[in-house]
Amino acid sequence: MAAPTPSLTKPYAKHVASDLDLSTEALSYTLDLAIRMKRTPARFGKALAGRYLSLLFEKPSLRTRLTFELAIKQLGGDAVTCVGTIGEREPVKDVARNLDRWVQAIVARVFSQTTIDELAQWSSVPVINALSDMYHPCQALADLLTMKERFGRLDGLKLAFIGDGNNVAHSLMLDATRLGMQVAVATPQGYAPNAQIVAQASKFGGVTVTDDAARAVAGAHCVYTDVWTSMGQEAETEHRKRVFAPFQVNQALLGQARKDAIFMHCLPAKRGQEVTDEVMESPQSAVFDEAENRLHVQKALLVTLLG
Repeated sequence: MAAPTPSLTKPYAKHVASDLDLSTEALSYTLDLAIRMKRTPARFGKALAGRYLSLLFEKPSLRTRLTFELAIKQLGGDAVTCVGTIGEREPVKDVARNLDRWVQAIVARVFSQTTIDELAQWSSVPVINALSDMYHPCQALADLLTMKERFGRLDGLKLAFIGDGNNVAHSLMLDATRLGMQVAVATPQGYAPNAQIVAQASKFGGVTVTDDAARAVAGAHCVYTDVWTSMGQEAETEHRKRVFAPFQVNQALLGQARKDAIFMHCLPAKRGQEVTDEVMESPQSAVFDEAENRLHVQKALLVTLLG
């Protein structure tokens, strides 16, 4: 791998169990490195040569699994994937201490944040949160890269997140505010993001939580939504459809943002529910840029931790 430029000195991070495990410096570094890797991928083709990583998946996955597997292989390493509940046959702490004898890092997509935290507690190799019920740092990194590409900057932008105050909303609040963005989250009453995370993010920058979608979208550079019913909440599907219906991102709502605003979604999308097909297919939609950028930011994250 080519040596970093003098202005790109790698900060230290052991695990990425949550977004705040990456310092603001590391967050910026990872995004800048992702841009370089996206432009000149061949320069990094041996960055993980001889490295092996374990991918643990409790939840189904398209983007996360494929982009991590491709990222590792394109960096010269290799991955082994395990699908199933972590800690069911043996304690999580035993799983961690088996894996760290065989691989150089653990990537886990899990139902509960406590599983990620326990893996990180007991593992001597880096653990990366590829999604939990509380955080989705890899998605937030891809989103920030997408916004930076579209607007040339992050500082001073406004992000409006509409819908469920979920793991994606949490990660976006924690990361976007540290890079100078304003974040407005609009949810139905009773579905606001975790109050402690809102308080943490508010220390870094401007955060608004409201039940008024139009208020949140006003002046926004980016209008973001996610599914109304996440994996594990299927029993609530019909109730959530009724509660969240006024929070659908349609052309009328998107039209209340800036004229140059982009639409964002972490995918998969339920077209006709949280977003209309018209918005998904509009020139303002950046959803497939986000999906592509999962590959690039995960490459950068792996090199930040292991390179």
